[in-house]
Amino acid sequence: MGDLLLVRHGETEWSMSGRHTGSTDVPLTENGREQARRLAPLIARHHIAAAFVSPMQRAQETARLAGVGGARVDADLSEWDYGGYEGITTLEIHRSRPDWFLFTDGVAAGPPEHPGESPDEVGARAERMLAKIDAALAEAEGSVVVVSHGHFLRVLTARRLGLPAGAGALFQLGTGTMSRLSTEHRRHVVAGWNVRPDTYCSHEPLPSAGQTPGEQLTGG
Repeated sequence: MGDLLLVRHGETEWSMSGRHTGSTDVPLTENGREQARRLAPLIARHHIAAAFVSPMQRAQETARLAGVGGARVDADLSEWDYGGYEGITTLEIHRSRPDWFLFTDGVAAGPPEHPGESPDEVGARAERMLAKIDAALAEAEGSVVVVSHGHFLRVLTARRLGLPAGAGALFQLGTGTMSRLSTEHRRHVVAGWNVRPDTYCSHEPLPSAGQTPGEQLTGG
């Protein structure tokens, strides 16, 4: 079975300021576009059997600039529906809910078109997406790349590893990064996390598709 490559979209104005960005369709910053372009050589080292992308412009622009062609748009890759917390920061939420934590508490109810999601609801959506990914992996040789959003990809990673949705809290994910989920002894494992070209020593080559970067990685 091929690998699952997880690409978080590049930087946006809202990601810079810490505002919860779910359904709001904000564009990439110029730095975010450059982050996306710099992912292209990393992704190109893998034989891609299929690609999926979120409907949001920040994800689709990242896919295009990173050289991910022919990606299927799938609403299940949308970011966590933040409901009443859309567009506000964790600091602002803590003024009224000092102990609030997204991965355990979910969000406040929002308007009917964006009512918000619980961790379990996001986990169920991740399970649906993983079923589609596994079908694509079974159909052709190669890896699958998905271009999506930080909190959703963290939940998807947790579910891939057999952990509850709330365990996504353990997987900090930076903008404009690629992460790799693989298998070892028929078990799902994290083979690379928060990878950018600048996280490697300049005198060392980028890893091939079958090589685990190990300690060269930094968090994001």
